[in-house]
Amino acid sequence: MKDKIAELIHEVAKTNQVFRFVYNKDKKFDTNKDWVYYSGPYWDNEEVIGMFGAVLTGKWLSAGEHIHKFESEFSKKFNHADSLMVNSGSSANLVMFTALKSYLKWSDGDELIVSPVGFPTTIAPIYQNRLVPVFIDINLKDLNFDIEKIEEKINARTKGIVVSPVLGNSPDMDYLVALCKKHQIQLIMDNCDSLGSRWDNKLLTDYSIASSCSFYPAHHITTGEGGMVSSKDENYLKIARRVAWWGRDCYCVGAANLLPCGTCGNRFDKWMEGSDAIIDHKYYFTEMGYNLKPLDLQGAIGLAQLQKYDEIHEKRRRSKEKMDSLFEKYIHGIRTVKEHPKAHTSWFGTPFVCETKELKRKLVQFLEDNRIQTRNYFAGNILQHPAYKMLDDYKKYPNSNRVLEEVFFLGAAPHYTNDTFDYIESVLKKWK
Repeated sequence: MKDKIAELIHEVAKTNQVFRFVYNKDKKFDTNKDWVYYSGPYWDNEEVIGMFGAVLTGKWLSAGEHIHKFESEFSKKFNHADSLMVNSGSSANLVMFTALKSYLKWSDGDELIVSPVGFPTTIAPIYQNRLVPVFIDINLKDLNFDIEKIEEKINARTKGIVVSPVLGNSPDMDYLVALCKKHQIQLIMDNCDSLGSRWDNKLLTDYSIASSCSFYPAHHITTGEGGMVSSKDENYLKIARRVAWWGRDCYCVGAANLLPCGTCGNRFDKWMEGSDAIIDHKYYFTEMGYNLKPLDLQGAIGLAQLQKYDEIHEKRRRSKEKMDSLFEKYIHGIRTVKEHPKAHTSWFGTPFVCETKELKRKLVQFLEDNRIQTRNYFAGNILQHPAYKMLDDYKKYPNSNRVLEEVFFLGAAPHYTNDTFDYIESVLKKWK
């Protein structure tokens, strides 16, 4: 069956009438009409074959055997004891913080230190868990939070520091690890933009109690939508899995849900404390949870994407280096963002800091007019947005307030070719 599926997919792909928005691997760049998108899926036939194969021959439609195998292979690849796939990177953050609060017995009102600049779903689940986000202004050198300002905000209620590297680029992890050890608090990694980034030859996630990852189409690897929670602590991951699976205690995967004895071999028993009733373990709830499960076909896509990760990583680094060199050559008044000497960054994008807001406005318009896609540095200072204003006074964070006016980023995508960079250079030569 798999061979027949592969044959059909290869035949359909030749028509170029379908999958044209996801087939970026080895795609030629047409300088007359194509956009330089800041990112996108780096797929070929293998992802599509895996997807249809999972639907047509899989044992379970929702999270099943393909998801389980993807979780296992992802953990091996990125040095985790265990991983849990969910339906988005944002859900991964929600599960990560909810499970940490339960596992470490944090109380309402406990505090986590975080940057005010970035994507909102780094911060929203902290507040949604009745924890308090404590903000640290950024520095304009690497656009991460200013680590030298962190210690002054640590107090008896501080439980951890949340690191969300800017477009993959790490802050000084030695300093942060020492700070966490000194104050006996946790290092937590929002790793959605930095899959595979390293510090001192170790993955950034090696330094954290828990980490999240996103598989949105713009990210390093993509399953269409999806995310992952990972840890070296298997007991923590058991709670995370419960949180994402309605809060139930049962951990059966896929077709194991149909077994009369379940994975544990004791599916029907006196699970409820204080009750003699024989109940199904599938309906015994030990956490207040959600349903954030992915589709099994996403696991099949993820397995194909993992095979491409090393290639994607190297091409993202090459794209960032090439983009930096072109802009440094042709555009005056901008500054590129460099990685720390101890870092080895898997770049999500290529950030630029402009000397003035007028330069940013004109340059962004110029690039967009010439089919080169730009992005703001996400939300800028989140405290300026209506939904988050109640968390703190945005005026206390002057560097963060400059982000939307002076900072933007372009891609560091793996699908950029020499023709892509030749086109970008031809555009930059016209800048006045």
